[in-house]
Amino acid sequence: MLPESSSIYHEKQSKELCALHALNNLFQSKEAFKQIELDAICFSLSPNNYINPHRSILGLGNYDVNVLIAALQNKGYSAFWFDKRKDPKMLRLDQIFGFVMNIPSECRLGFVWLPLKRRHWISIKNINGIYYNLDSKLPSPSQIGNEEDLLNYFRYQLHINDNQLFVVVTGDNNNWIASEDIS
Repeated sequence: MLPESSSIYHEKQSKELCALHALNNLFQSKEAFKQIELDAICFSLSPNNYINPHRSILGLGNYDVNVLIAALQNKGYSAFWFDKRKDPKMLRLDQIFGFVMNIPSECRLGFVWLPLKRRHWISIKNINGIYYNLDSKLPSPSQIGNEEDLLNYFRYQLHINDNQLFVVVTGDNNNWIASEDIS
């Protein structure tokens, strides 16, 4: 039985908190992480900086990869960067908790597109055997499909723009990728 998208936890975009939303969507809980926790991580990473390099200078979010990795580690998880030159079929999906992608995002003010290049965090998760894109900018979760659909999705996504993929695993599990000699 497939879950209805209404039964899937999906935080919507607020401020520049896409990293927070990606984490909560990945863990399927609004209680998984709070903005105050991510801000505390920023401070711990750069305690002596007036302007923190790990988030927006306005304090509205826009957290960098260091904050995301530290937040996951605080919960007993690890994130590994996936080399886009490799074929996603190397991923051992049964060993993976979920995925977080960092993608370019256009910036606009109302109807006006600004010449700023921003980055956006999204999560991808297997829920009851179906993979979903849980992008906080989407109105609802977007079904990707089965394992083969997911691998094709990654093949496409990793060869456009400057998308980056992070594999999230429990603890420091290094069994998430098959050996290089896969045919």
